[in-house]
Amino acid sequence: MYRRSAAAAVLLAAALTLTACSSGDKADPAAAAKPKPPASSSAPDPADSPAPSPLSPDAKPTGPVLPDAKLTPKTGSFTEKEKQYLSGRVPEKMDPAAVLQSGQESCQRVERTAKRDKDAATGAVISGEIPGAKDAITHLCPEQKPILAAAEKGFGDGTRKSPAAGKYRALTQSTTCTWEARSKDGSVLASGPQAPPKAGDTITATIPSGTAEFVSTGCYAWIPA
Repeated sequence: MYRRSAAAAVLLAAALTLTACSSGDKADPAAAAKPKPPASSSAPDPADSPAPSPLSPDAKPTGPVLPDAKLTPKTGSFTEKEKQYLSGRVPEKMDPAAVLQSGQESCQRVERTAKRDKDAATGAVISGEIPGAKDAITHLCPEQKPILAAAEKGFGDGTRKSPAAGKYRALTQSTTCTWEARSKDGSVLASGPQAPPKAGDTITATIPSGTAEFVSTGCYAWIPA
């Protein structure tokens, strides 16, 4: 009797283990639904970064913040640039060092991406995939200001109102990138690409003078060519 009971217990434990393993292998629907940058883009994948938190560089405090006089770490001290970055950014009762760390992480992402591909870093700043990049670069990593300067001359995919006339380059090599320049009455002044792009092609757009709206899809971001 004892042997039969022990064998039954072993079989039951094995069945429970297999059930747990099989349920753990199921894909997370929420993760699968996360947007991805264009397949041909070397831009950072949004899925590589955690969801925005209260410490996100773009998450401005909605309540009381620490006055500048109290922006001191538990150990050591902040530099003047770090204090400028933290000013008006640290909620009460929060360690300012934690907020500073989020800005430093944004700088690190810009630096890592720029080493691999400056266009990808510029596009990530334009699109907001690297949150809080403008303030972080300005105060914490000024050596990355060329990336910020390039990003400030560009604009993201979608609809751009009253764009400056000129030639622009898409920061992607996606073969699905399309664009139109429209007048105030909605008529199309120019569109492209004229022929289906091939993988690796540089995609450009010439925006005519008087364009009221520039609309692009699948192009990620644009900078002057």
